[in-house]
Amino acid sequence: MSLRIYRWLRAFLRLVIGVFFRQVEVVGLEHVPERGPVIFAGNHPNSLIDPVLIVISCGRVVRFAAKDVLFRSRLLRPVLRAIGAVPIARPADHAPSGDASDASARNQVAFDTLIGVLAEGGAIGIFPEGLSHEGPQLARLKTGAARIALGACARDPAACVNIVPCGLTYMQRKRFRSRALLQFGPPLPVDAARAAGDDPVAGITADLEHGLRALTINASDWETLRVLDGIRRLYQPPAISIEQRVELARRFNNEYPRVRDDPEVKALYARVEAYLDRLRDGGLTDRDLQRGLRPMEALERVARHLLLLLVWLPLALPGAILHAPAGILVKVAAPLLTPRKDVLGATKLLGGLLAVLASYAAGVAWVGWRFGWLPALLALGALPITGYATLQAFDRSASLRRGLTTLLRLVTLGREMEFLRAERAALEQGVVRAVERLRPPEMVPLFPRAPREVPG
Repeated sequence: MSLRIYRWLRAFLRLVIGVFFRQVEVVGLEHVPERGPVIFAGNHPNSLIDPVLIVISCGRVVRFAAKDVLFRSRLLRPVLRAIGAVPIARPADHAPSGDASDASARNQVAFDTLIGVLAEGGAIGIFPEGLSHEGPQLARLKTGAARIALGACARDPAACVNIVPCGLTYMQRKRFRSRALLQFGPPLPVDAARAAGDDPVAGITADLEHGLRALTINASDWETLRVLDGIRRLYQPPAISIEQRVELARRFNNEYPRVRDDPEVKALYARVEAYLDRLRDGGLTDRDLQRGLRPMEALERVARHLLLLLVWLPLALPGAILHAPAGILVKVAAPLLTPRKDVLGATKLLGGLLAVLASYAAGVAWVGWRFGWLPALLALGALPITGYATLQAFDRSASLRRGLTTLLRLVTLGREMEFLRAERAALEQGVVRAVERLRPPEMVPLFPRAPREVPG
């Protein structure tokens, strides 16, 4: 596959991901080497979507290892081939059919292909858990990433292969227009000196597991993760490192199930949730409260909400009708076509893409047959606009439900920000007090933190 085709495909996948997800946040791009051999090694919670997110975000041309049974799917096969995936035969997938004895030989060929990519200074991707799963914790890692890196060093003793841990977190991975987080961790260098150590495969795999666990944040659902992240931002002082932020987020998510039934925690959680809702309705962030808004920024937020009410909402009504059949079809058919829950998100993404393209083609063809080619061209341009308007209305449905209330708050934004600043100060004091009371004695604080007084 040529580099030009790969870039076109990557741009197309970026567009598709931008439609399927409301937000994809990428953290740690500074850890990705711009050149030289790299292995991107990630956790694997969401099947085909996982490599797509890495491909569109890392800035490198990446060839991924994928289990060969995925190539049997007529839907997935062309996508896997287009992104240059290398089939890996897992013995567990082939034992029932009697061909497990061939898996090792096929894998050696696949490993040689991946090592050859690294030898040329390229990048490959691998998921050391071995298969996608919907478990809340990182599964035990296989040794493939370490063996491939060591194989590249054996082929060229002067080479240094960087293994970059990739942490993937999905807020609601099966749901359309949810959020995703991709974190690139500090690279783990593998060179001839590392290869000469005691049991390098086990050592490299253990280091990789440590790196991935530092990037993996889990919660029961997106709303819980959203509120806990808001609590984390209320608690942390300014100017802490990314590593401290990630570790703090992990601590809040790990400890919350233990303290969630505490009356003070329940009340604090509900109050933070309401505070975040008011921020979202006003299009505000914590940073806005701290630095203030210029007059033009406040006017821009009012204009954006009026645009939603007066432009995107009217356009979204026909768009919702046009796109509803494809959405309903995918929602009903995806669970029937995909018995495995861990690939449900990928099936919905691909199925929704094909259904929308098919409905667009059918609609344009019908308009052309009924009214001529010029109206058909107009329909071809109007359909994506109505689709975009539908996404805008879908993403901001809460603001639409509280349309006039939100507009009133935006018009009186100065007064709203004063209220939110006072509320934030009170919440910050409450969070610090709750953490100090409920923190396990053996947990060492990341930084000194003391409650502050609420302004009078």
